[in-house]
Amino acid sequence: MEIKPISSEREYKLTLAEIDKLFEAKRSTPEGDRLEALVSSVETYEQEHYPIPLPDPIDALLYHLESRGMTESALEPYIGSTSRVAEVLERKRPLTIGMIRRLHQNFGISADVLIQPYRRSRKRTPSRTTSQKATT
Repeated sequence: MEIKPISSEREYKLTLAEIDKLFEAKRSTPEGDRLEALVSSVETYEQEHYPIPLPDPIDALLYHLESRGMTESALEPYIGSTSRVAEVLERKRPLTIGMIRRLHQNFGISADVLIQPYRRSRKRTPSRTTSQKATT
């Protein structure tokens, strides 16, 4: 049973076809062992050539809440007041390092996901000085 690393897209497709043929193979048989080795080889190739990007931090938070039947209020101990949670989820306020630490420690959301840059809302309420300048 010679299995070598996949080095081209053609080899990748051929390996996938072979996996498909061996898919019903039983464990601890020559076919099952070959299937396991081929799957490992494909996983290695896919990690290098088809990496899956990390999810957006806010989308990850919303998914976490939804998948567990939780409401946004569950974030308050880790992010702050109801309005602060709303600002973060509406992308008006960024996650701080403290929020990221607390969410990671208490919800188990990967810090790698939470710490990455993400799209923020461009809508901002004008500051007092901007409003005053417009009226004078």
